[in-house]
Amino acid sequence: MARAFAGAGRSRRARGPDGPTPGSPADDGPEPDPSSVARQILLRRLTAAPRTRAELAADLAARDVPADVAEQTLDRFTEVGLIDDAAFADAWVRSRHSTRGLSSRALQRELRSKGVDDETVSAAVDAIDPDSEVATAAALVARRLPSSRGLDRAARTRRLVGMLARKGYDGGLAMRVVRDALAAEGSGDGSADDEPDSLTVL
Repeated sequence: MARAFAGAGRSRRARGPDGPTPGSPADDGPEPDPSSVARQILLRRLTAAPRTRAELAADLAARDVPADVAEQTLDRFTEVGLIDDAAFADAWVRSRHSTRGLSSRALQRELRSKGVDDETVSAAVDAIDPDSEVATAAALVARRLPSSRGLDRAARTRRLVGMLARKGYDGGLAMRVVRDALAAEGSGDGSADDEPDSLTVL
C-alpha cells in the first residue's frame, strides 16, 4: 500500500509553545483511508478516458489498494453507473468499426483483452450486421485502390487482401470484396487466373 498512500498523510512538525520546533521529530499524520484513495484513483482514471471494470481493478491493484476495498469500491461505482462494461463495449464497437474499419472478429479480440466478458462482447459485436461488415470492408478497399495502381493484378490482390486481414476480416470475405472492387474498377492488368487464392495470401 506504500505507493498508493505515500505522501497522502503529510507529516507535521512537533509544536512548542511558540509554534513548530525546528528540527523536532516528524509527527506523521493519520493513515489515509483506503476507500477514499480507491475512489480518487477511479475518478482520475475515468475522467481521463472510459475504462472497463477489469482495467480499473488492475489500476487499483497496481497502487496496492487492498483487494476487499477495491472490490467494494468497484461495486459501488458499478451500481451508480460510473462503471458500465456493456456501455463501454457498445461505444468501443461503434467507434472502432466506423473509424478504423475493424471487423467483428478484431473487435472481439480487443474487448476481451480489456477484460470484458464473452456475453457482453457478443452483445456488442452483434450490432454489426453482415451487410455492414461487407460494406465497411469494401470502403476500406476503395480507399486503398488508387495507391495500388501500377502493380500487377496479383500483387494488388495480395496487398488489399492483406490489409483486410490485418483488420480482422476472414480470407473468403476479403478475396470476394477485393475481386469485386478490381472488377468494378475495370482493371485490365492481368487475368483472374493471376490472382492468388486466399490460402496463398493469408
